[in-house]
Amino acid sequence: MRIGIDVRLLYHRQAGIGWYTLRLLQALAEIDQENTYVLLQHRRQPQPVVDAPNFTVANLLTPVHHRFEPWPLSLETLTLGLDLIHSPDFIPPLHNRIPAVITVHDLAFLLYPNFVTADSARYYGQTELAVRRASRIIAVSNATRVDLVRLLGAPESKINVIYEAADPQYRPMARPEARACLLRAGVSTPERFLLFVGTIEPRKNLGTLLRAYRQLRQLYEVRCPLVLAGASGWLFDDVHALVEKLDLWEHVHFTGMIPSTEAMRALYNLADLLVHPAYYEGFGLPPLEAMACGTPVLCSNAGSLPEVTGGAALLAPPEDVEAWTVAMHRLLHDAALRQELRHKGLTRAASFSWQAAARETLETYRQVMAGA
Repeated sequence: MRIGIDVRLLYHRQAGIGWYTLRLLQALAEIDQENTYVLLQHRRQPQPVVDAPNFTVANLLTPVHHRFEPWPLSLETLTLGLDLIHSPDFIPPLHNRIPAVITVHDLAFLLYPNFVTADSARYYGQTELAVRRASRIIAVSNATRVDLVRLLGAPESKINVIYEAADPQYRPMARPEARACLLRAGVSTPERFLLFVGTIEPRKNLGTLLRAYRQLRQLYEVRCPLVLAGASGWLFDDVHALVEKLDLWEHVHFTGMIPSTEAMRALYNLADLLVHPAYYEGFGLPPLEAMACGTPVLCSNAGSLPEVTGGAALLAPPEDVEAWTVAMHRLLHDAALRQELRHKGLTRAASFSWQAAARETLETYRQVMAGA
């Protein structure tokens, strides 16, 4: 097979869907030396995203995340001799007949339209057409599969659920080693802290977390700081304003984007626990990454998070401030519970792998070519 994979997003952002694309490609290069992969790269990408003998590059002019991109993308891919094309970022070429596989990570733009920008809404508004156009759909969780059927009428018969995984670099490490790693990366944190990882944006529900954290300090006199690690996203100023309103500036630390996986691993290992209150996740990598490092996790019971954590995390409703306050206090003071979640988390995280995801994705390609 000659398989085109759209990797243009990686030029702009190695996070979220970009990380999914990169890890999947690396695993495909490990397990498959027979098929030819054509990386559909942004024309300004300086080098191949993955370097392997059966991977080639096609530099494209089509811009990323533009609502009109399906037209030029259709023209540019038509001349590449592809047997199929995989679009990890939802939207395939819509106007040629090359068989298409799409990965749908979530349907947040439909479930929570107030959490996306107007530009994102216009772009992802093409997902319904993409679902009809696709020969096969990869959903990253059963929660996303259910949403696809319920909200877009996607036939269950053409949806394959293929889980993501934590990067293999995420694993336990000694505190002195982790602290030294963060210092080398130029990241400063308190000695003990609660950790949130993700883009600072409305969908991550930092309002509930910040209000619960203030209650934690007021009611239980907990002095453990809160570290928010991630890039500033849409409406991040609202989060800063809430921190000021709640008089938490001295206790909440914003790190910005963490510069490397190694530094992120160190951050997970140093945290007392990970708090992940998102309203909705199609998969939700930070809880899985934290569990792979042996860090106890408290996350919301929404979307795919109960499915992904599989009984290895403490769960709370995303809008219940009191429940989050009590759960954080419990985890900080119950050493036996933290140890239980540590062991369960390590086991649960080990049950996911990018090699398994690559094998199942390759089987999806074969199903498309067989007309199954």
